[in-house]
Amino acid sequence: MAVALRMSTLYAPTLREVPVEAELASHRLLLRAGMIRKAASGIYSFLPLGWRSIAKIEDIVRQEMDAIGSQELLLPVVQPAELWIESGRWTVYGPELARLKDRHGRDFCLGPTHEEIITALVRNEIRSYRDLPVSLYQINVKFRDEVRPRFGLLRGREFIMKDAYSFHADQQSLQEHYDAQARAYGRICERLDLVYRPVVADSGQIGGSVTTEFMALADAGEADLVYCECGWAANVEAASAVVSRDPRSTSPVEISRHATPGIKTIAELASAFGIPEHDTVKTMAGKTPEGRLVYLCVPGDRELNPVKANTAVPGIELLDDDDFDRFRIPKGSLGPVNPPEGTMVVADTSLRDEVSWAVGANEDGFHLFGAMPGRDFTVDLWADLVVARPGDGCPICGQTLSGARGIEVSQVFQLGTKYSEAMGARFTDENGEERPFVMGCYGVGISRSLAAVIEQHCDESGIIWPISVAPLEVAILPLSDDDEVIALAEGIWKDLAAAGVEVVIDDRDERAGVKFADADLIGWPYQLIVGKRGVADGVVELKDRATGNRLTVSIPDAVEHMTELVISERARFAH
Repeated sequence: MAVALRMSTLYAPTLREVPVEAELASHRLLLRAGMIRKAASGIYSFLPLGWRSIAKIEDIVRQEMDAIGSQELLLPVVQPAELWIESGRWTVYGPELARLKDRHGRDFCLGPTHEEIITALVRNEIRSYRDLPVSLYQINVKFRDEVRPRFGLLRGREFIMKDAYSFHADQQSLQEHYDAQARAYGRICERLDLVYRPVVADSGQIGGSVTTEFMALADAGEADLVYCECGWAANVEAASAVVSRDPRSTSPVEISRHATPGIKTIAELASAFGIPEHDTVKTMAGKTPEGRLVYLCVPGDRELNPVKANTAVPGIELLDDDDFDRFRIPKGSLGPVNPPEGTMVVADTSLRDEVSWAVGANEDGFHLFGAMPGRDFTVDLWADLVVARPGDGCPICGQTLSGARGIEVSQVFQLGTKYSEAMGARFTDENGEERPFVMGCYGVGISRSLAAVIEQHCDESGIIWPISVAPLEVAILPLSDDDEVIALAEGIWKDLAAAGVEVVIDDRDERAGVKFADADLIGWPYQLIVGKRGVADGVVELKDRATGNRLTVSIPDAVEHMTELVISERARFAH
């Protein structure tokens, strides 16, 4: 017998007013439908209906992980500092890592991720290549002290995540499991009924050289994506792209110096001289960890991508106001001609064919026109530096890229030996030699996925759950307190539960309009409406929440028809 609940006893306090702090549909509807409640900034309690949907997402994830041979365990949320010190991340992770001390003064942290503790666990247990590969996963609460929590479950401080970690003897074994995890992640998205794209991504604080994000497409998404009809897609933070340029001049020109008092931006420069921003070059300044000054040159109409800058010059940080004073350089008129001695000049590859540049003169209130690389200055490194955008060329096939926004719901990483080398996690290979484990890690944002589903499945009335994630599948709505109506509704409710359908009956002493409004707000996939007139005619009405279609069904056929419909819909999302 399936779950059968009563609205009269269900803890699902719906709200009529729109919460003022809720910017996105998912946040607004989860609060209004009585599924979550805010405990503190970025921290939420899950109420029974919300928790039922979370449990269904977890079940889907477990089925897909178990199917590829990953084994579930549970790791502690509170982690000892010494493991993070071993990996080198205790000092570099940043303020998002919530640190604490126990009563003995020992340092711990709340786990935002679990690479260190899983590596320490496995290094103490697995010694031989014969025990490899092994893949382990958990579903657990994480905590990252986000500087600006917002958007409800999409950017919280405390969140639920599935994280898996795999250990291998070689790269080939890692690649095979990485591909299996990626296929499983695609199936998870499909079973959640998400429109998604796997995209090339940046590995961020996790590390590793190869990573793919699975993005649920949504206008409210925080990530900007570019994609091509050939199938390639990437987060703009990591996207390589062919930047189309029409060089302003193709032959040598004389360099000229112009007074530009009060001009601090490319837009002001272009306007003052009647040239497009495209024909200028802007220069930004950064510093290496050793304190070396770096000038970063990009086309005037493009934005510097800090992630790419860090790839080109590892550890680079853009200068703050104090740094400009310390290096004695003008903030609004930087350029590659005659920079301070020892400055490294890095330029975007799209500028290679630009014969002459319009740049800052490294003197406040002056700019140079006709500056030529090779004659007037030297580029120390050509690199991909700009943020990719729609209209650029695809790096794979050259076709024009399109743009979208997305919500990251999952990501897979190839970590290599980043953690095993740092933490001395080694095994003995077939030749008797010790080698570091080759590792991968794979995360699914469980609570983020819940929000992503709602962002893609809602309307002005409320949530439209896919049946795979819905808290319950069918709602019975008796519209009268007539004894015959109540008896029929109760009978259908019990018979559907006996047939294996998850069902709730709205037995509250409320007006029909309230019941209809809450049913649409909560988003029950199917509503079975029992009214006095219908009972007299021997029929009930079936409403499909997703389509709004209504169907009149005879009372004797109601349970069978509803059961068949639910079973058919379940099959669409089955493992």
